[in-house]
Amino acid sequence: MNYQWDFSFLLEYKTLIWQGALYTLGFTVLTAVSGLTVGCIIALARLSGIRWLAWPLLAISELFRCTPVLVQLVWCYYALPILIGVNLSPPLAAFITLTMYGGSFYAEIIRGGIISIDAGQWDAGRALGMRIGALMRRIVLPQAFRRMVPPLVNQTVLQLKNTSLLSVLAVPDLLYQGQLITSATYRPLETYTMVAVIYFILLLPLTRGAALLEARMSR
Repeated sequence: MNYQWDFSFLLEYKTLIWQGALYTLGFTVLTAVSGLTVGCIIALARLSGIRWLAWPLLAISELFRCTPVLVQLVWCYYALPILIGVNLSPPLAAFITLTMYGGSFYAEIIRGGIISIDAGQWDAGRALGMRIGALMRRIVLPQAFRRMVPPLVNQTVLQLKNTSLLSVLAVPDLLYQGQLITSATYRPLETYTMVAVIYFILLLPLTRGAALLEARMSR
């Protein structure tokens, strides 16, 4: 193969690359925070024992967990506006999709962390006269949080990876900017190699952090 690699042309597009990387990071942080919020609501609703509240949220959670993110993105952008009668911009449709997708998995992590606490801890708190709020805040959640941190970080890593799918809606993330550069230069090998390297640089600290946290928690 006599292909001549040349990455120098990418310097001309450093602004697009920088903007794409920042958009990817920003979208990851935003959807991770909103997904955690949604996940907490779903998890607490399912643990509340209120069936009329828990069952609909469980159904929504399972819907997002059991369908591909790409399908959800396309459906949310093209089909949801027809159902609700309101047009959604690509970033808003992507935000809703990744929030609900991440939230459904965050919910299972949070719920699993809470129910993993030994029943004796709950009984001891009730024996001391603690109400459910104080019991959760002072006894259950501090122990559960230590168990939840590694899988929560891993799910956040997946959130960052899933942002690469936003390009199907023309959301200006890193991959979409790479597609624009490829269209202008006809140099896909260098461009997508650069995109892969940037994703690796963004993801490596998170994956290593998750591994260190998991090792620390196991001790």
